[in-house]
Order: sequence, then structure tokens, then C-alpha cells
Amino acid sequence: MYLENINSPADVKKLSYKELNELGSEIRTSLLQKLSEHGGHFGPNFGMVEATIALHYVFNSPKDKIVFDVSHQSYVHKMLTGRKDAFLYPERYDDVSGYTEPQESEHDFFVIGHTSTSVSLASGLAKGRDLTGGDENIIAVIGDGSLSGGEAFEGLDYAAELGTNLIIIVNDNQMSIAENHGGLYRNLQELRESNGECECNFFKAMGLDYTYVADGNNIEALVAAFSTVKDIQHPVVVHINTVKGKGYKPAELDKEAYHWRTPFDVETGKPKVDYGNGENYADITARYLLKKMREDRRVVGITSGTPTVMGFTPERRKEAGKQFVDVGIAEEHAVALASGIAANGGKPVYGVYSTFIQRAYDQLSQDLCINNNPAVLLVFWGSLSAMNDVTHLCFFDIPLISNIPNIVYLAPTCKEEYLAMLEWSMRQNEHPVAIRVPATEVTGCHETVDTDYSELNRYKVVRRGSKVAVVALGSFFGLGESVTAMLKEKADIDATLINPRYITGVDEPLMEELKAGHQLVVTLEDGVLDGGFGEKITRYYGAADMKVLNYGARKEFTDRFDVQELLRANRLTDEQIVEDILSIVH
Repeated sequence: MYLENINSPADVKKLSYKELNELGSEIRTSLLQKLSEHGGHFGPNFGMVEATIALHYVFNSPKDKIVFDVSHQSYVHKMLTGRKDAFLYPERYDDVSGYTEPQESEHDFFVIGHTSTSVSLASGLAKGRDLTGGDENIIAVIGDGSLSGGEAFEGLDYAAELGTNLIIIVNDNQMSIAENHGGLYRNLQELRESNGECECNFFKAMGLDYTYVADGNNIEALVAAFSTVKDIQHPVVVHINTVKGKGYKPAELDKEAYHWRTPFDVETGKPKVDYGNGENYADITARYLLKKMREDRRVVGITSGTPTVMGFTPERRKEAGKQFVDVGIAEEHAVALASGIAANGGKPVYGVYSTFIQRAYDQLSQDLCINNNPAVLLVFWGSLSAMNDVTHLCFFDIPLISNIPNIVYLAPTCKEEYLAMLEWSMRQNEHPVAIRVPATEVTGCHETVDTDYSELNRYKVVRRGSKVAVVALGSFFGLGESVTAMLKEKADIDATLINPRYITGVDEPLMEELKAGHQLVVTLEDGVLDGGFGEKITRYYGAADMKVLNYGARKEFTDRFDVQELLRANRLTDEQIVEDILSIVH
């Protein structure tokens, strides 16, 4: 095997073209083995095998610095820069992250997991080089899907005036996570169809030099193109036409499904784990919205590059027609678009994963909330138990959203409450509303839920007791039930259990009421503590005798953590919480 003998890019440079192509085949075999057993980003890496080999054949990493946008296509880079064992041997699979990581290797320069950033980051490296008198090549790799992000445009706009070496590799596989959306992609198509020679050229219009490689999966053609631009003294775009999922037929045919995969059977392509046919909140949301769309032409669903976040599969997108809009990777635009639709009489519902709403803070504040337009935002996977890569943490949304004026942020605890809140949010016209969709298995409510949430910040007392009041928010309501049950079992304490429902405010009358007969208020939230829900209640009781315990996560970046270990480290198990309570209440 050639791959077994690749310990650095220097070893790649020793190979002939024939050997380089054989190396590419070995890489695909290893990727298929690991990803079918371990899961990970499949299609992006399979499509970039030849381009990555050519990059390391031509350039001199780490002196020449390569920045991979979003890192979805960085596995091959890792294999060629001393980390091949993490792809060859099952016991080593977890030695590396799924993203570029400077702590792993001198060949990585940034931790990157959100998209559209590589041109800006590489421009910074180039400017730093120029300021310090360096002479290295700076290479930014960016996919066509990532070009829809505003930061990509900003980076290209700046790069055109840099005036020194900057090489931008545009990996055009005609896909984002799902299909591409936006006028830019018509021009990319024209460039492909004209072999890069059509008069209308987005990159040239930005002031950038340009070259095109028709077969971006041909090592010889790529080496020739990269060699031509190596050491160039002005910014240039190398536009390469690749096949997402190249080399594995199911991935080539179903590019959306194979963007990222859980472990699967290589022969059939079917997942190895049977997740059953149970309900999930994405599917519930899609069915609900499709029904509303049929009833009301004003209803429109919006996503930003991840249509299945709300359960909108290709079939459902087709059914919704013009009442469903995917804007590509453009969260900022999605929020502003929703605000504009709401301002002009429409009923927009924007679905987004918790980690990605971080990209649109200014639009939430300025475009949506200052204008107080009644758009609806559905925040999925907001939880300590969601994605666990450091670039995709999903537990910062509560402080981010809940501290913006005008917005109402709701936290349902079950299916019926979620649907009731969603129905109300679409019916009302007074506020922008965000709903933190439960990040749990779908559960039914034990009692009738309210249908009107217009009287803001009124918590629901589920069970009245004394001494201890447990305020359990959203996905942590089940934890609250467990804590109160354990208090009864261990100390015969009939604790009050409260479903707060509203993240954005404090039920002051209820908090006053709790002063009678309660010594301690406990808050539980499935997110980071700093700036979060519980601190609002602690602040309310600041001058009172009431003791308050806030439970959530510490403010820190964690990477590839075990959920149960994280919960224990933050004293978020029912046993630990009860232990803390009983140390205060006797």
C-alpha cells in the first residue's frame, strides 16, 4: 500500500502520476471502511481526494498554508499529513476530530466547523505574511455551497484588493448539503458549460484572476493548474469541477443523503443502526407546516442549507412548492427574509439548528426584533446532548436569543405543548417568537396544555408543594420530574414543580408567591449557565432571603465529549442535584 507509507506531504511528492492515482484509490477504500463503521462527512471527502493529493504534491505544507472551509473535506488532508492511522485502524478512529485542528498538526491553522470562512481567514494569513515579510503561498479551499454565505462574498471582495499571493480553490460539486440555491449558481453553471470562458464571470467581476479545471477529479490536470498558480503574486481563483461522493456509486446518486452518514452497510448503503419509525420533532414540524400551507397561502417555511432540520425532505419540498424556501448557507439572510415576509403580511417559519443561529445575531437584533415583526423561529437541537464537536456546540442559544428585547423565546416540554406554541406563534401578530424545539425523544403531555401564550412570562405550576421549588425548563423538564420524585423518596419533601415555558422573562408574581413556604428555588436548563435562564431568577431574588441553585453547563468549549460525563462534571444528574438540595434544606 502507498497510503501506509505516507507520513508527510514530502512522501506524496515522491510518487509518479500512476502511483498518485493508486494512492487515491487506497484513500477512498480507507475512507469507505472508516465512514461505514464510524460515520462522518462522506460526500465532500470522496469528491476532494484528487484535489487534496494534488495540493500536497504541488505546495509545501505547512510552510504553504492551506485553509479548508468548514472542514467537511479535510479528511484526505489529515491522511496525507501524518494522521493516516486514524483512518486505517479502527482502534485509532477517534484520534482525530472531523474538522481541522491545530492541536493535532502543524498542517492545520484553524479550528473550523461553520462555513463560508476560509477566504476571510486565508486573507488574514496573507496579510499577516505580507506584514512580517514572509513568502509562502496561502491557499483557501471553499465549496460552491459555501459561496452562498455572506462572509464568503466579503472575503472575495477583500481578496481582490490584497494585491499579493492568495490562491482560492473553488470546489464546485454542484451541491451544498442539499441542492444549491441562489443566482450565483447560474453563473457557475455557465462557467462549467463554457469551460470557464463565458463572458459573465462572477470571480472576474469581483476583480480576481481566474482559471478553470474541467475535470477536478483528474490529478494530472489539477497538478498542472496548481503548478501554474504556485507563487503567483496576485489573488487568483482556481475553479475545479468535481463530483461529490466520487468513487462510491450510492453517494454519487444521492448526494444529499451522503453528505454526512451514520454507520452503514457498504453493500446496501443502509444504516447499520435501526432508528425505528418513531416520531421525531423534525417530522412533526414538516407535517404540521404542510397542513398549514394547504390552509393558508401566506405560510412559508424557510431553511438555510439544511432543509431536513424541519423534516423537509426532497418530496416534501416539492409538495410545498413556493411555500418552502431554502436560501442556501445564509442564516443572516434567512432571518432578515423572515422579518421582511412578516412585515408584509406573510407567515414565515424559519427552522435552524442551535449552533447555526449564532451566525445571525445581528439580524435577530436589528432586522427582526427592533422592528418587532411576528416571524417564527424554530431552534432545533438546543441541548447539551446534541452535536458534540467543539465547532457545533448547541448550548449557547438561550443567552444569545433570550436577552434580545421584544422576542418571546418559548421552551415546550412535550409534543402537544410544542404544537400548541407553534400554532399560537403563527396566529399572533404582536411579537417575533422563537421556540426551542425539545431535544428529546417525542413524548406526550400528561395533562391538557394551554393554547394561548399571549400573557407573557406566566409559568405553569405542575405540582404544588413546599420547601423546594424546581423550575425545569424545556428539555430538562424530565430531569425536574426525576429530582422531585427523588426528593420525595429520600427526604419526604413534596417539592413544587414548575414548567416555566417562557425563557425570556420571569414570572414575578409566582416568584413572590414562592417566598411563602419555600426555602430554595432550583433552576434547570439544558444549556450554558452564563447569561442564561436561571440567572434571571437568581437576580430577581438577589435582595431576598430565598436561596437559589442554578443548574446548567459551565461556559467553556468542549470537544467530542461524552454526554453523561459532561452532565456529571456539571452536577446535572438527579442524584447530584438532590444531594446539593439536601445540603441546604433540612
